[in-house]
Order: sequence, then C-alpha cells, then structure tokens
Amino acid sequence: MFRRRRPAIQMKTAEQIELMRAAGLLVGRTLELLREAVKPGITTLDLDALAERHIRDNGGVPSFKGYHGFTGTICASVNEEIVHGIPRAGKVLRDGDVISIDCGAIVEGWHGDAAVTVPVGEITEAEQRLLEVTEASLWHGLAAGKAGAHLTDMSHAVEAYIRSQGRYGIVEGYGGHGIGTEMHMDPLIPNHGAPGHGPVLEVGMCFAVEPMVNLGTKETLELDDGWTVVTADGRSSAHFEHTFAVTADGPRVLTALDEGRGRFPKAGSAPQNGSDSSS
Repeated sequence: MFRRRRPAIQMKTAEQIELMRAAGLLVGRTLELLREAVKPGITTLDLDALAERHIRDNGGVPSFKGYHGFTGTICASVNEEIVHGIPRAGKVLRDGDVISIDCGAIVEGWHGDAAVTVPVGEITEAEQRLLEVTEASLWHGLAAGKAGAHLTDMSHAVEAYIRSQGRYGIVEGYGGHGIGTEMHMDPLIPNHGAPGHGPVLEVGMCFAVEPMVNLGTKETLELDDGWTVVTADGRSSAHFEHTFAVTADGPRVLTALDEGRGRFPKAGSAPQNGSDSSS
C-alpha cells in the first residue's frame, strides 16, 4: 500500500521571516492607505493605481500584477464578487457597496498577502455583521496556527466560529495557502473541515489564512473574464486575510501592523461545534 504524499511545506529561517515581515508590513500599510481612500465615486482602477504606486515607491513589487495574466495590483471585489475581481475604470463605488481588497507584495523575493473588506458609506446591518463575523473568524483561524497543531485545526476554527454566529455561506474551493518565495504554495487551507488532520505545524512555516463568507448561499460562479468569482444568489460576500509565521511564541501575523497583538481570541472562546450548516 502506498502512503498518500503530504504536500511539502517551505521552511523559513528567522532571517527569512524578517524579510517576509518587511513584505507583510508593506502590504498592511498599502491596505490601510486603500481603506482610507475608499469612498463613493472612486473607481476600483483608481484604488489599483494607488496601491501599485505605494508598493513600488516603498521598494516592493506587486505580487498579483501579471500573475497568470492578471492585470491588477489588487483584487477588487465588490458586493456579490467574492474574490479575484479585476480593477476597472468603469467600476465606480457607490454608497452602500462593500469592497474586498486583496493585496500582495514582494520584498527581496519574499511575499506578503492580505485582504480586507471595507464598507462604502452606509451599509446594511446584515452586511456590517457579515464583515464582523468574517474578520473575527480570521483571528480564530490564526489563533489555531500554533506549533504542534494540525493544519485543519485552523480550518475548523474558522468554520466553528462562523457557524456559531448564524447562517452564512462558507465558500468552498477557495482558501488559504502556504506562502514564502512564491505567493501561492502548498498546502491549501480550506475554511471548513474537521480538526486534527493534515501536516503538523512547525516553527518556520508560513501561511495565509483567508475566510470568504457569503450572506446567502455558499454556491459560487466564475464570470466569463476567467477570474471574478461571484455568489450564485447575488448577495454580498466578505473576505479577510493575513499572512502569519508559526513561531515558538505563537502565531506572528506578518501583515498586521501590530503583528496581531491583542487581536487573538482568548483561550476557550472559540466554539468547538456549530449547529448551523451553510445554505
């Protein structure tokens, strides 16, 4: 009987993690700049140009631009667009929209990758709650990324928190990933699943965790542009992401300006089981 081969996970030295921290800081600061720029009337291409200028002016290279032919520095996904939205001059943000901004940067050959979802003006209470639940689920997933844990402990922590908060669609087929000298590396990190499976996490591993949560169904469609993924029912979606390193002192969030200090849920606060299932 042949054993199933586990995906190889790139290990990083302390010095290499510092380079990833530099890339992560650049991504984090770029997203803060874009968060402040989001307002009714701005286009997603305007935001893209702002991101590219900031990354290049600060010694980085956009990870996304040219990646398998992608044309943007950021993925700009509005309302029912879940991920991989292409920045466009004709995509004008309006009051009541939500926009997910995914950004990556390379510094000295090392990648950082993070995403936020931002309200445009006043949004509905349900959409605001969607953003809050999705972001909180990210921090539950990150908190599970400790040395000695299994890969799917992170997946389960994300899912269990979302299930505890109500009936949401947890997107399948897309998720987090390994990261380092490439933006997308093994292994895939789903946002759902049972704990205790997959590789054991070790100091020196780096991952991106990125829950994608829909207000309605979990079902998705890909548009004819070959990139943009949308909700099948046209309802809004949210997406949050951080890159982190497994360290002896716990997860170090490389794309958070404060490295995540004070953001992790307290021990025992994450639910272990949820009663709801996605649509």
